[in-house]
Amino acid sequence: MQNSMYSTETWITRISKTKSKEMEKGMQQSGDPLRIQVFNTLEDAILNGSYKEGDSLNELRLSKSLGVSRTPVREALMQLELEGLVKNIPNKGAVVVGISEQDVEDIYEIRIRIEGLAAKLCAEKITDKELEELEQCMALQEDYLKKPDSAKEMGELDGEFHRIIFAASKSRPLQNVLTSFHNYIRRARAGSVCVTGRAEESVAEHLAILEAITKHDGELAEKLTAEHIKNARDNICASRAMSEN
Repeated sequence: MQNSMYSTETWITRISKTKSKEMEKGMQQSGDPLRIQVFNTLEDAILNGSYKEGDSLNELRLSKSLGVSRTPVREALMQLELEGLVKNIPNKGAVVVGISEQDVEDIYEIRIRIEGLAAKLCAEKITDKELEELEQCMALQEDYLKKPDSAKEMGELDGEFHRIIFAASKSRPLQNVLTSFHNYIRRARAGSVCVTGRAEESVAEHLAILEAITKHDGELAEKLTAEHIKNARDNICASRAMSEN
């Protein structure tokens, strides 16, 4: 494992800033059309739990709070409905649907089948710079594993580890699909690493995946990643069963 080129604080700040930009999306600086900026902001608020299932999204109130006209808000709500995150109810407007347990299970099943492919491509195509970033991320995971009350940081680093692999696969379709899935199950994945012992297991699995990628062993990276996703899914199921008892 190489020495860190960034401090722990710098790395975590970098990840947090990325998420903040998505959340506040720069209703200021992005070159994206306003409707996309509004969509990204609302999607993030739904997926991180700021908006709960059943909450009403009022077009006028949203336009005022975001400082935009009603047109991009209306277009964003239409896109959210197409994504299945909200539904339009007559005489009530857009209401948050959120992500169901079945949605999460389906997403994990799809991830098991295709995320291994991203790891395989990553092992074959990763650059030295990307490998250094992956090693840095892994080193910080090991560091935070030793600290109490670090679930938030561990969740951020878990997501970053996978995002680096997606980008290093050099497959834009895979990266787009898997990034979307990771956004959808953000809260579910955070719940998984909070299960007793899961964080340690997850870090060990990441280390094994990193070793396979470092050796450019695509077949092994694919196999280990599929097993990692299965374990994450199983732990979420175990977490739900515990909460119901």
